[in-house]
Amino acid sequence: MRVFQGLTELEAAVGTHLGFSGWHTVTQEQIDQFAEATGDHQWIHVDPEKAAAGPFGKTVAHGFLTLSLVPMLTQQVYTVQGLSMGVNYGTDKVRFPAPVPVGSRIRAGVELLSLTAGASGWRAVSRVTIEIEGSNKPACVADSVAVLVP
Repeated sequence: MRVFQGLTELEAAVGTHLGFSGWHTVTQEQIDQFAEATGDHQWIHVDPEKAAAGPFGKTVAHGFLTLSLVPMLTQQVYTVQGLSMGVNYGTDKVRFPAPVPVGSRIRAGVELLSLTAGASGWRAVSRVTIEIEGSNKPACVADSVAVLVP
């Protein structure tokens, strides 16, 4: 966990890799709960028997499930002291280069791309790369945008 003592210190880190989260195992229970929450019950996600004969050999996590783990994983990478609030503003570019098979371990790497002052606070853009343990391709690459309020 990298700790920044305010926005000035964070600003000095623009253009650098901030670190990695811990590993998180994606379970079938998590996939099923995401399917329930979103209504996306496609068989490649929720039917282990059918998925065993499918293109991935087992069920795979929804791409948006992987994306939804970005806040949890990036919280493990860095924090900024002295803020009254930090909120998710959205994402810019998002890609899902590789599927996440059930039982995979994933982690997030975070690179701080920019930090700019705005009317509602400072806008931090981070490139978050979700890696799959043992895979050459990432599961997700997203430019995540947060508003940081001193």
